[in-house]
Amino acid sequence: MPSAPMLSLKDVTVRYGLREALSGISFEVGEGELVTLIGTNGAGKTTCLKAISGLLKPSAGRIEFRGARADGLAPHALVGLGMAHVPEGRLLFPDMTVLDHLELGAMRAAADAKPYDERLEWCFSLFPRLKERRGQKGGTLSGGEQQMVAIARGLMSSPRLLMLDEPSLGLAPVVVDLLADVIAQLHKGGLTVLLVEQRVDLALKLADHGCVLETGRIILRDRAAALLENPMVKQAYLGA
Repeated sequence: MPSAPMLSLKDVTVRYGLREALSGISFEVGEGELVTLIGTNGAGKTTCLKAISGLLKPSAGRIEFRGARADGLAPHALVGLGMAHVPEGRLLFPDMTVLDHLELGAMRAAADAKPYDERLEWCFSLFPRLKERRGQKGGTLSGGEQQMVAIARGLMSSPRLLMLDEPSLGLAPVVVDLLADVIAQLHKGGLTVLLVEQRVDLALKLADHGCVLETGRIILRDRAAALLENPMVKQAYLGA
């Protein structure tokens, strides 16, 4: 049987002034699934994540999270319900330490979350380098270390849904491989993930299903393995 939807978007439209950034998109993310959104710059991927996490208000449509309506809720309320959004660009505070960021991520955790110390040690097990850098300020970290902090900060809220926006952007291949391993490990552990990733080949190898966005509309959705073999996807995004 198909998994129950953790997240559901129904005819969601988002406008910036008169311009439609999303035009009536609909898709679901089942519990425990990893779904990826792929498309060129400006296709609406980041706008979609911001609408889901409450940073943007849809002008039409409906967003449901864990069976309840979510559009209209404040971002901090959605974090408390089990949603974590790791934004593009990491958005760390340069004068806050690694540990400060992880403590900040833990502040809105749900009441049934595991104890803080357990969550902290779990994040350190995923990213051992952060344990070594726990007292170091965010602005002095490498790009890869900053991305580790951003993901761990999201995980400290004990999310049911983790949304990742361009986690590999600007990073060395060895760091991208490390992050891909962590994302795969989180997915294998049962965490629901919605991934936006510039490396389309990597995203589709990690994902169960994918949606292709073009100028604010979903033009194709399928199993990730099928999208990898789709001639249009190959030509447009995989250089084949």
